[in-house]
Amino acid sequence: MINFNVSASFNVIKILFKPGICLPHHTVPNFGELPIPLDKGFRSSGYNSQVKAVVLDKDDCFAYPETNEVYQPYQEHFEALRRAYPGRKLLIVSNTAGAKSWDRRGIQAVDVESATGITVLRHAVKKPGCGAEIMDYFKQHPETGVTHPSQVAIVGDRLTTDMMLANMMGAWGVWVKDGVKPLKQKSIVSFANDLPGPRRPNFTG
Repeated sequence: MINFNVSASFNVIKILFKPGICLPHHTVPNFGELPIPLDKGFRSSGYNSQVKAVVLDKDDCFAYPETNEVYQPYQEHFEALRRAYPGRKLLIVSNTAGAKSWDRRGIQAVDVESATGITVLRHAVKKPGCGAEIMDYFKQHPETGVTHPSQVAIVGDRLTTDMMLANMMGAWGVWVKDGVKPLKQKSIVSFANDLPGPRRPNFTG
């Protein structure tokens, strides 16, 4: 089954007009070096953030592609992140598990939730176009304290899905540069250093 991403195909043209839309606000070599809390990383990059919730990509971020559990070397760091952002403040948004065009019956989402203890968002639109669905989730769970996208950080390994999502919705983006798979196996990374910087989230509230 081909996991075709209509959302990414439609939105990628935006890069031609706003190249910085796919760039991160902070970069880490791998998930194990993700700063906790994430505000530490953004501040080291010159930003003043107030992150209340974190959205995690799954494949090649904290898990090996096509697996549902946390990659073993990252397990301890994953648990530290859970403690820093407890309950609904940590959310998994994947273009496989929970994506209704791929995981139609939500079976993979349930498997990931069982393996990680973290909620997986069921979303109709794939990244980078699911910002509204992410914010709807946080509005349904006011205990997170999230009232604005600038209080959310997106963590993932893909510039044209995860980082583009962060910039499009007005959130913060952390790029996991190397991930679990070797960097050379990834797409659209070689031109990143030549692009202008990302949007700074406009905080209100």
